[in-house]
Amino acid sequence: MTKQQRIATAALALTLTTMAVAPAAHAGGKEKCYGVSAAGQNDCGNLAGTHSCAGQSAVDNDPGEWKLVAKGTCENIGGMLKAEAKKRYQANNS
Repeated sequence: MTKQQRIATAALALTLTTMAVAPAAHAGGKEKCYGVSAAGQNDCGNLAGTHSCAGQSAVDNDPGEWKLVAKGTCENIGGMLKAEAKKRYQANNS
């Protein structure tokens, strides 16, 4: 392996390590807040399991859709944490 290949390999390893650690660090002070996302502004899949992608919510403030918010702020902005959202979802679908 040449010196240039070793440098390129080391740079790639550093980049991949940074990419793997960054999302965890970013989400550290966040929590999922249900019922606060605008239509098309959810962060990922919903409680109903009808989709698994961000931006797929159909209505504003759907209690099954979530958005990442600063930890401790969800209920202050009118949202629900997962346990409460699941209870509400199950009650509405029984």
